[in-house]
Parts: sequence; structure tokens; C-alpha cells
Amino acid sequence: MKKQAESWLNAACDDLAVVKEICRNDNLTNMTAFHCQQVVEKCFKAVLEEFEGKVPRLHDLITLKERVLPYFEISVDNDIFDQLNELYIDARYPADLGLTPCGKPSPDIAFKFFKLAEDVYNSVKGFLLNS
Repeated sequence: MKKQAESWLNAACDDLAVVKEICRNDNLTNMTAFHCQQVVEKCFKAVLEEFEGKVPRLHDLITLKERVLPYFEISVDNDIFDQLNELYIDARYPADLGLTPCGKPSPDIAFKFFKLAEDVYNSVKGFLLNS
């Protein structure tokens, strides 16, 4: 694996570690959601770094997923994936981090974000280590 791809994957791992620490705290569902979005984004960017040698400066998970499909196909719960993609991540104010269009995610949705992020991370890591 290329060094830059590994760096992206390591950064995703750090975000996933944060999620594992806070995902049971119902007061931090927005932060769980934010870090889950970051895990998925960084995993997709690791794939793009590995195969294209460059990473787009965008945060849209749907676009990033489409960009990695020629190299790596991943199966996700599209409803949860779409909700995760809707997070406001270009926040200028801390209170906006991890908010969905409907506000703070419920604990159930935050846990589903966590499982999706964990699955994406494990899949991408396995794929890149075996490429």
C-alpha cells in the first residue's frame, strides 16, 4: 500500500477509535455521526490515493463512492449511507458538527452510522492490504 493511502487509512482508524469511545453516549450522537462520516470519507480517499495518486477536495460520500467503484465495490445500507452523506460537515460553528437536516441524530441512527463506518473501514483496509 502506498504511504499516502496508508496515511488516509490511519486517519480513518483514528476517527473510528473516537467513535468507539463515544458511541454509547446519547448526548454525543452528533459527534458520533461526524466522526463516522469522516471514517467513510477517509477510507474512500485512501482507495483513490492508492489507485489514482490524488484525492479530490470534496466531502460528498456519494460522489466519492462512485469514484472508488472502478477499483473497489462496497455494499452498504443505502438509506443509512444517504443519511450519513447529508451531515453538515463544512460547519463553521461547533454546534453544527454532525447534524443531519433534521437535527441531532437519534442514538439508534448514530449506532447505525457507527456500524456502517466500521464495515467500510474493515472492507477498505482488507482490500488495500491485499491489493
